Amino acid sequence: MNSFNLLKSIAEARPSLRKSEQKVADYVLANPNDVIHMRIVDLASEAQVSEPTVVRFCRALDYDGFQDFKLTLAQGLASNASFEQFSLDSKDTVIEFKQKIFDSMIGNLINIRDQIEPGTLEEAIDALAKANRVEFYGFGASAPVCADAQHKFYRLMVSAAAYSDPHMQTISALTLGEGDVVVAISQTGRTKDLLHTIKLVRDKGATVITLCPGGTPLADLATIPIHVDVEEDKDLSTLMSSRVVHLVIIDVLAVGVAMKLGPALVDHLKTIKRSLRSLRQNDKRIPPLRRPHTGDSSGE
Repeated sequence: MNSFNLLKSIAEARPSLRKSEQKVADYVLANPNDVIHMRIVDLASEAQVSEPTVVRFCRALDYDGFQDFKLTLAQGLASNASFEQFSLDSKDTVIEFKQKIFDSMIGNLINIRDQIEPGTLEEAIDALAKANRVEFYGFGASAPVCADAQHKFYRLMVSAAAYSDPHMQTISALTLGEGDVVVAISQTGRTKDLLHTIKLVRDKGATVITLCPGGTPLADLATIPIHVDVEEDKDLSTLMSSRVVHLVIIDVLAVGVAMKLGPALVDHLKTIKRSLRSLRQNDKRIPPLRRPHTGDSSGE
């Protein structure tokens, strides 16, 4: 578990802790970088609790003791120190906001990588590999992700389609049945039209895989929920990180399906690659364009 997951676990566990243990939780959440250099007596003093309370706090989070807890926190902070969430400032230079965006994106990818349960991915891959049809639903910024997903799965000889129109999603949902799979992609998990369509899909008995934040209405409707809890600047008009994370998860699912389908698929992909060669420019360099002759030799 990295520091992001550990701090998130502390925040989620806080309501169930004793009042004295909540004091420890509050201090750790506010001062994680200080805690890794403290002795148990130091933390107890700063949080104004007893040393046994610190031990109980660590055990409530499934750690053997303070040293075990502190080691996990230190390792996580060391690996993620450069990837803090960014907030844009009107005075930022190109160099500054470029650095912020790249670092935030990398940090979010690492965090989601560590959060997603392998068992959930295996379940989703198995459902996709066995599906009669795979449909991808998403609106707004999620629509291009769905189109990319359709392209990837179509190359894998999977009957795939992508819909970003509510009417087409409804028609699609009503034609599905058991053995079909819908992958619903949403950055908020709360889009009304998507929730309506997914309810229709569930009524038809199809499997629903969701890529959205946990604890949202869409995640609650999923047969196989893949939680994508991304921390990002909500003031931005486009939620950049979640879109990129969704694309990477689609890549993971596609690779998993390809591996499950076996060697026959490899031959199919090689055939596609050979067929597409004729559509690409050959390796011969194109000569640079000559300047058009204007008939005016003055100035040169």
